[in-house]
Amino acid sequence: MSLTKQLWIAIALVMTLAFGCSMVVSVLSARHYLQQQLQVKNIDNANSLALSLSQLDKDPVTVELQVAAQFDAGHYRFIRIVSPTGATLVEKTFKGEQTAAPSWFVNLIPIRAEPGRAQINDGWSQYGTLSLASHDQYVYKSLWEGTLELLMWFVFGSVVTGLAGTQVIRYITRPLEDVVSQAEAIAQRHFLTIEEPSTPELRSVVRAMNDMVARIKAMLTEEAARLETLRRKVNRDAVTGLSSREYFLSHLNEILTGEHFAKTGSFVLVRIADLNTLNVQLGHARTDDLLKGLGSVLYDSGNDRPGQRAGRIKGGEFAVVCPTQASASDAATDIHQRLTTGWLPYWIGEAPDLFHVAGVRYQRGQDMSDLLRRADEAMARAQAQGPNNWYANEEGHEHAVLPTDQWRTLLTEAVSGGRLSLVFYPVVGGDGVVALHDEGVIRLQTDDAGPPWQAGDFMPMAAHLNLTVPIDLKVVRLAIEHLRTGSGDIAVNLSADTIADFQFRNDLTQMLMTYPDVCQRLLFEVPEYGVFRHFEAFRDLAHTLKQLGCRVGIEYFGQRFAEGNKLADLGLDYIKIHPSYVRGIANTPGNQEFLQGLCNMAHTLGITVIATGVESRTDLPLLTQLGFDGATGPGLSA
Repeated sequence: MSLTKQLWIAIALVMTLAFGCSMVVSVLSARHYLQQQLQVKNIDNANSLALSLSQLDKDPVTVELQVAAQFDAGHYRFIRIVSPTGATLVEKTFKGEQTAAPSWFVNLIPIRAEPGRAQINDGWSQYGTLSLASHDQYVYKSLWEGTLELLMWFVFGSVVTGLAGTQVIRYITRPLEDVVSQAEAIAQRHFLTIEEPSTPELRSVVRAMNDMVARIKAMLTEEAARLETLRRKVNRDAVTGLSSREYFLSHLNEILTGEHFAKTGSFVLVRIADLNTLNVQLGHARTDDLLKGLGSVLYDSGNDRPGQRAGRIKGGEFAVVCPTQASASDAATDIHQRLTTGWLPYWIGEAPDLFHVAGVRYQRGQDMSDLLRRADEAMARAQAQGPNNWYANEEGHEHAVLPTDQWRTLLTEAVSGGRLSLVFYPVVGGDGVVALHDEGVIRLQTDDAGPPWQAGDFMPMAAHLNLTVPIDLKVVRLAIEHLRTGSGDIAVNLSADTIADFQFRNDLTQMLMTYPDVCQRLLFEVPEYGVFRHFEAFRDLAHTLKQLGCRVGIEYFGQRFAEGNKLADLGLDYIKIHPSYVRGIANTPGNQEFLQGLCNMAHTLGITVIATGVESRTDLPLLTQLGFDGATGPGLSA
């Protein structure tokens, strides 16, 4: 029960107690006053009637008529004349029922007024004793009406006081509502600070909570910086800042075997002509500067190109994987142009024959060693063409190139014609048995005979044509239909560009509100690069989805870990670590330390951590030891 409700209950109890006490005192005082007045009336009426009867002849008929006249006109309960011997001479008694007040009220508040008594004389002798009692129903009527009027005034006063009190309490408890909202946000893993109120008691509470939030954020920032430093140390080349050989090859393997990117792409090899000679000629420091300049150009080539990454393969050999560029010639030309304009002019005077560039195409499922062999062959041809030259080999299978209009028709009809479907891959706990949820992955059936296309085959073109919104909505509908007929939980992926679309968020909210029974079993995840590219939109979407009861996560997490401190404001339920960190984890102690720290930080925020790209069940014990809560990958799907 909220503090405001408790405060209102306390006020109501106090007011009721105060009213009850005041009513009891008021009713008892009124009863005492009316009882005294009734008794005085009895005495006065008895003396007056006795005096009248003393002056009359004591004829029995005359006396009885006088008493009857007084009884009928005076609202008496009884009038009685008793002789000195004790015989009743005249008696009149009211035989009606009490109707002025409820019987329970009469029984609860009895009125005991003594009857009036007087002597009736007959000359010098005593004729009899007169006793009478006025009827008390009018006293009860007055007392009952007074009580009802007091109750009505109390109710009226309570309503007025309640309306005024509500406004006052709202004003007083407004800072309290902010404190409650902050506490609820912290419970949902949103670490927010609020303005300190003027109320001293609440100010101390808010200050303490703000200090706690600030310490948590500082701790997360410090831990994120430490882990980012460790990540760079483990997965970056110390001189160039590019990906290390192991990390780059792991990323390349993910592109060749996964389905997150397009089926075809380009692989570019950059080789310095003779690094050993340059090291002797330029000296160690100058050679490092040359390599740093090369690394900077290659690193910048991946800006705004998801998945494109450069790495140092060995001494003077570097590679760039370009999943968004299907043409090896275009990829090689782009890298060559960047090097000749942004790097070569600074060193051509000292090293005229500085580098060569070779580009080859790859396709999903291709053996990595075969790809590297073809790149070496292309490099040999580039070297044969002279200093600072390039060569590209366009051989390799790809989908037939479709015009833009045909792509638009294909994707639009896929949504409306039921050619989109979901396949499910299990996400299991650390024991490898208990399923945490199933990940629903989209497929496109282009024709009845061929195999379905994976997401990487058509989603890049859908993003280019701004068609990710209807596709993602269709994916959510398919997941809801599956949940309504099956058991378990399902996670679906949302495209990076979709989350920034306001209409999509509105349509998604309306759809989920129609199926509130499945929201608890529906999970949404967005690629990390999309989260940080549209961070504010993702935060709003995550807040909306969690209000509806859904769970929210980030997939392919770990590429932009320097911004990981922003997670404190999202209230995430889970993150899925990028496969590049997980593949071969048993043989990379540096990544083990990094992932253990990442899991510890995520658990501090109440976030579940899931490993992706797990190639063997034998890795599960180590992953559990590092702190992972679940895992998924090709080694767990069989």
